[in-house]
Amino acid sequence: MIGSDQARQIIDEAIRNRVFPAAAIEVGDSASVLWTEARGTLTFDVASPPAAIETPFDLASLTKVIATTTVVMDLVRSGALRLDERVSSFFVDWRGADRDTVTVEDLLEHASGLSARLLDPPPVARREFEHDIGTMPLEYAPRSRSVYSDLGFILLGFLAADRGGAPLAELFERVPVVRSVRLQPDRRSLDVHADRGHGLLTFDLPLAAGRLAAPTWPLEEDTRRGRLLIGEVHDNYAAALGGVAGHAGLFGTTPAVGAFARALLAGARGGRNSPAPFSPELVADFTRKSAVPGSSRALGWDTMLPTSSCGTRMSPQAFGHVGFSGTSLWIDPGRDRYFVLLTNRVCGGGTIEEMRAVRRAFHDALGDV
Repeated sequence: MIGSDQARQIIDEAIRNRVFPAAAIEVGDSASVLWTEARGTLTFDVASPPAAIETPFDLASLTKVIATTTVVMDLVRSGALRLDERVSSFFVDWRGADRDTVTVEDLLEHASGLSARLLDPPPVARREFEHDIGTMPLEYAPRSRSVYSDLGFILLGFLAADRGGAPLAELFERVPVVRSVRLQPDRRSLDVHADRGHGLLTFDLPLAAGRLAAPTWPLEEDTRRGRLLIGEVHDNYAAALGGVAGHAGLFGTTPAVGAFARALLAGARGGRNSPAPFSPELVADFTRKSAVPGSSRALGWDTMLPTSSCGTRMSPQAFGHVGFSGTSLWIDPGRDRYFVLLTNRVCGGGTIEEMRAVRRAFHDALGDV
């Protein structure tokens, strides 16, 4: 494929420019994998081993859509949760006239009034997170605009666990689409209990797979700074919550993320054989652009804008998400394509702006694939 040749050159140039050391790619349609490849090495060290398709990556904020949004979808499907339920019904600290109207839907659309992060260092447990988020001043009036917020998805992870009656990681493993794809005989299947990284999508990396994970360096404000993180979540909020949080904590390989994307893409294209919760109706509901002024958000997912990380050549039906660590997943029902790009930018790599430029060029190069 000519497009894959161009995309490969873009990834190789990014590695030479030290935007990230490692990359793993998968492109496919709702029925099959069209191209998969790994490039670079796990770190910039000259002795570092090469990246591989089975390398687990810290998915960072892809957790929001692959895990948390999917769990919420399944709870909605089963009737255990409603999108119009008020956040105040879940958390005792969420009180005040400025926030009483905020709903589960508002959290999903990043329109709750919450800022992106806390001003102070992260608390040490769930109860402290609930209190600090519930009592902090809102940044804006709910639904007046959209501000991307890790805090809102941390609350979503908590309330999903409460309403689902089990920890978020366990609820994710129970979701029919996760179990269904895991059971596929194809070696590209999603298996959250795999001993190796090939088909892995999990909050809890098995020891052997953890040793193979793409490393990251903690941020300066992280108490773990100064040591390489291998198989440990990069986000310090998720680390404070034991590695399982609504906004971050999931690890995955390209075959696993690709298998998830195929199931979601099939549902988005009207397929009636997609396992729950990816029915055409629910997928349409969760990927419909928000009515919040100026927002590109849907329920969890982001939607296609010519200025976004998906580039300029996807159809208006496209939706996706990115992760701070250097990961991205975009799904285009209009073209019957999905695009997985996993990197470890936060292993001494480039800036967010440089990563955004690479993503845009990568997706545009694949515009005819």
